[in-house]
Amino acid sequence: MTTPKAPAAPDAPTTAHPQRVFSGIQPSGGLTLGNYLGALKRFATAQDAGIQTIYCMVDLHAITVWQDPENLRRATRELAAGFLASGIDPTRSILFNQSQVSAHAELAWVFNCVARMGWLQRMTQFKDKAGKNSQNASVGLFAYPALMAADIMAYHATHVPVGEDQKQHLELTRDIAIKFNNDFGVDFFPIVEPVIEGAATRVMSLRDGTKKMSKSDPSDQSRINLTDNADTISTKIRKARTDAEPLPESLEGLDGRAEARNLVNIYAALADLTPAQVLAQYGGQGFGAFKPALADLAVDKLSPISAEMTRFMQDPAEIDRILGDGADRADAIASPILDQTYDIVGLLRSRRR
Repeated sequence: MTTPKAPAAPDAPTTAHPQRVFSGIQPSGGLTLGNYLGALKRFATAQDAGIQTIYCMVDLHAITVWQDPENLRRATRELAAGFLASGIDPTRSILFNQSQVSAHAELAWVFNCVARMGWLQRMTQFKDKAGKNSQNASVGLFAYPALMAADIMAYHATHVPVGEDQKQHLELTRDIAIKFNNDFGVDFFPIVEPVIEGAATRVMSLRDGTKKMSKSDPSDQSRINLTDNADTISTKIRKARTDAEPLPESLEGLDGRAEARNLVNIYAALADLTPAQVLAQYGGQGFGAFKPALADLAVDKLSPISAEMTRFMQDPAEIDRILGDGADRADAIASPILDQTYDIVGLLRSRRR
């Protein structure tokens, strides 16, 4: 049964939505090269676009599965250090952790009442994470996409940099925004656009080019951690799995060569080149020449980040100060949007604050 379209709430705003970027990462510990190239590097670049950028450590998402409290606090600070070391300027962007801004949880409940069970049941990430034991998964894990929608819509974000694996959740966010607007006869929540771009938005394992680089892989040789030192970075790249053929001179020559494509994409992303430009430089050469060049490039780009992360982690009070300041700035945007949402829905707010 389709919910009838309600008349517009009294004084419901019609919003001209200014461009605003929002994205977040779970503080589950162990930032990798994949996090840097797929997210952090892109976040830092977005600061130069003249659009407001809001970046969040989504710690409420982290507790959809059980977390050791001390490990979660440490991982949240480590993630913040990763943001800062990767070039996020907390005076140019808003940087905070999700649980400090209550609008995320409050708006998520409204969206839980807008989203449909069938929509959430189609989410492939829930199926992957819950596995065959889905009846024992937390309600939070099932409702995760509604909270993600609230993270975005609490700021009327218009653009969200995401990896391919989050595209389905962004589509659900759009569905929730459209249904809310239609249900209440308003043009209030923007229809967000996913931003999926770059040569290495999905960085693959150094040991198996068909699998995503992951901190959960039992082999540390499968990934480059942002905390790895120069020698470790170089060794991992030189030992990365490849094939016996030289690099091709065109992108078509990478078809069926997952490991070769992965290393070319990593080089391109680190050097701010296209994969085609990398092949124009190294096509016809073997990995005996290409791997050392990639190792040197990775060390040059990543070692300063590792050093900065170490420096920030030695001053947790400063990290907490930055996150607290960011939370105050985030709340100043989110609270009025939440207030207007409550008005549209018809919730009385006189005793809420």
